[in-house]
Amino acid sequence: MSYRKFFNIDEHLMELAEQTEADVRPDFRHIEDISFQNQQKVLAAFIDNNVGENCFTTSTGYGYGDVGREKLDRVFADAMECEDALLRHNFMCGTHALTVALFGVLRPNDTMLCVTGMPYDTIQSVIGLTTPPASGSLFEFGVRFEKIDLIDGGAVNIDEMRRRLRSDSSVKMVYIQRSRGYSLRPSLTVEQIEEICAAAHEVKPEVIVMVDNCYGEFVQLTEPCCHGADLMAGSLIKNAGGGIAPTGGYIAGRRDLVEMCSYRLSTPGTGREVGCTLGHSRELYMGLFSAPHVVGEALKTAVFCAGLFSRLGYDVTPLPNEPRADIIQSVLLHTPEALIAFCQGIQSGSPVDSMALPEPWDMPGYDNKIIMASGSFTLGSSIELSADAPLREPYAVWMQGGLNYAAGKTGILIAAQRMLNNGLLQ
Repeated sequence: MSYRKFFNIDEHLMELAEQTEADVRPDFRHIEDISFQNQQKVLAAFIDNNVGENCFTTSTGYGYGDVGREKLDRVFADAMECEDALLRHNFMCGTHALTVALFGVLRPNDTMLCVTGMPYDTIQSVIGLTTPPASGSLFEFGVRFEKIDLIDGGAVNIDEMRRRLRSDSSVKMVYIQRSRGYSLRPSLTVEQIEEICAAAHEVKPEVIVMVDNCYGEFVQLTEPCCHGADLMAGSLIKNAGGGIAPTGGYIAGRRDLVEMCSYRLSTPGTGREVGCTLGHSRELYMGLFSAPHVVGEALKTAVFCAGLFSRLGYDVTPLPNEPRADIIQSVLLHTPEALIAFCQGIQSGSPVDSMALPEPWDMPGYDNKIIMASGSFTLGSSIELSADAPLREPYAVWMQGGLNYAAGKTGILIAAQRMLNNGLLQ
């Protein structure tokens, strides 16, 4: 009744939504169990590290002796079950955190071998794959890039990786993009990442396996560094910030590598010892503490979206009952008009800027026009309900986030209703 009262959702759509929720109830229970266990892990990290009110005080200038900053690194490392971490508000985005990690450990004449095909658009600029190569890219610093295309429906070609590692002594890093980016290949589970790490280290024990972990934090019970990855990085306006962190990112993994990255973040010699927090510590602590629950709500929102649009006749990936490795849900909408209507519906069902009308535009760092819907409290926050896509075939939309399932479900129904109103629903 409330949907009719507030949003005038079609009765048939509501019937399909009820049927969908009945179908996915076992999947919801599985997600809630993972969230519960991950929440215990995070709570234990806070307790074991004696987080206190003094951790939330602000620092300015050089930030020397900032207890809250130093303890937050240890809490995050424990939550990720790895040796060390850098969690900072002054990482501007996930791409920035990944860039600091890449420049932190790669040197001239090293080769970065990406085993998940071509990385997503913004990292291509960092590597130097644009024409002409972006100023300041890894390419300008003499770092080489090679890739191995995926096989068999999105599997990593481990045999080819082994061959490259044996034949090219310059390969210093095996790079894994866990999430699908703007592709329809499956995202990688930590079990698949473990297989890649084991094979790489078997051939070349000293090789650095780095994971772009964006969108993957707290989706499963463990993280990539528990499964052999040496280094990983991500964004705090995605999963790990819990919808509370206003900005920031992280690098986590082996202690020696994290230390090298800290010298790139600040300066050689000072590393993690400098960097004021400017009053952001409380938000970062609260965001991390909330992250397991919020990720669970986002996953339920994604499962509902998959179930509803499957019932409406669309191809979706993952399917509602498939294992998930990130919070992203793709729906193949087949036409640019349907894609635009879906995104505009998500925007109109958002708590912030619901009056805005997203349109495709030439977004920096991308080859195609991009449409993005994100009526979020934090600009560009992907853990809040959002949807985006390049305008290219098969006109798939990539939806993610949802701070709470009730609002996420409503946003999806409003998107479907907008498509229906425009005569675009299959």
